[in-house]
Amino acid sequence: QVQLVESGGGLVQAGGSLRVSCAASGRTLSSFAMAWFRQAPGKERDFVAGISWSGGSTSYADSVKGRFTISRDNAKNTVYLQMNELKPEDTAVYYCVASGRGWKVSGTPNEYDYWGQGTQVTVSS
Repeated sequence: QVQLVESGGGLVQAGGSLRVSCAASGRTLSSFAMAWFRQAPGKERDFVAGISWSGGSTSYADSVKGRFTISRDNAKNTVYLQMNELKPEDTAVYYCVASGRGWKVSGTPNEYDYWGQGTQVTVSS
């Protein structure tokens, strides 16, 4: 089992930056693909960014390309999402997820085996 705990969410003004983190316990993350999804009120859960087990492959939703960066530190069993130039439409609960198919970065929620509880990110205009 893998437990994922997100942190770093909060309230930020439009144009600002925020970094959310995901710390894992139970197993090492070094063999897992990791990703971030987000869900705004009344909307579906959407893929934001993903990274392969080695960090050699990343993928981003078009809406966040050039603004968000996903990274990982396998020694610390932690994944990060750096969010710059935040917009009100980035407001959502952000979820950290892990997949045992470490080579594959997928944008499909049901391809991920483990989910965190989520952290709220609110961007004010």
